[in-house]
Amino acid sequence: MRDLNLIQAALGAVALMIGLGVLVAAIRSGSVGENPKAAAMLIGGMMLATFGLLMAAFAIGYAASAPVTLNAEVSR
Repeated sequence: MRDLNLIQAALGAVALMIGLGVLVAAIRSGSVGENPKAAAMLIGGMMLATFGLLMAAFAIGYAASAPVTLNAEVSR
């Protein structure tokens, strides 16, 4: 299970870097308002960067948290 979590964190980091690269490429084109391709790259880059960030963050959070036992007795 730890290998899968490491792969998920690595894929999230790669998706974040690719998304940021697409975002920077769209911004550097300079014609985001006039060019539909630049606008699509801007939106897609933001979506991919956000997905990568969330994927890596949830993988790290899952690895750092304790297991949840839903059938355990509650002490009062």
